[in-house]
Amino acid sequence: VGTSRQVGDLKWMILRIAQSDATTVLLQGESGTGKDLVARIIHFASARAKAPFSAVNCVALPEHLLESELFGHEKGAFTDARAQKKGLFEQADGGTVYLDEIGDMRPDLQAKLLRLIEEKTFRRLGGVRDLRVDVRIVAATNRDLEKSLAAGEFRPDLYYRLKVFPITLPPLRERPEDILPLMRHFLLRFSREMRRETPALHPDAEAWLQAYAWPGNVRELRNLM
Repeated sequence: VGTSRQVGDLKWMILRIAQSDATTVLLQGESGTGKDLVARIIHFASARAKAPFSAVNCVALPEHLLESELFGHEKGAFTDARAQKKGLFEQADGGTVYLDEIGDMRPDLQAKLLRLIEEKTFRRLGGVRDLRVDVRIVAATNRDLEKSLAAGEFRPDLYYRLKVFPITLPPLRERPEDILPLMRHFLLRFSREMRRETPALHPDAEAWLQAYAWPGNVRELRNLM
């Protein structure tokens, strides 16, 4: 939502990527700029729309569970593995896997992800045979990955493989002309959800919204409305 040049360029880029055969996309931007939304648009505006869209936050799960969540595991692979489990990549075959906060993924998982991207194959945890999948990987981070490269925290080969189609989402303070259209969008949406008449904002309130720096970006504006 917005009238700025940045939003116009972003819409054009999203649709071009969605309709392409690109299998990796890297979304970068501050927290709250809309990376989750862009990932979903890329999937649902593509030929993969009828296949699954699976999302996982790489810091929301303990490290020992993330590998099982992504790649699955065989029965007996570890103490609590009482049955075989398919991971998100296997479940989303033909669709899209969204990896949020990929900058925090541990190095050994980065290596497995790189192999999956390059060879389209992987092994379940505890598995002995390769499985083949066709998925688009949309990765997102609010970290500066180039600084992570310099610090030895992120694999250069994976970074450059993901960065084939990079999208940087601008912070809200860099596109102030979009603040009032977003405000009206959210007021209308929430009024409909709550079955209430859409309120109007006083001009002084609108001026305050435009002058504010929005450190939490679009998410902060949405929550305020």
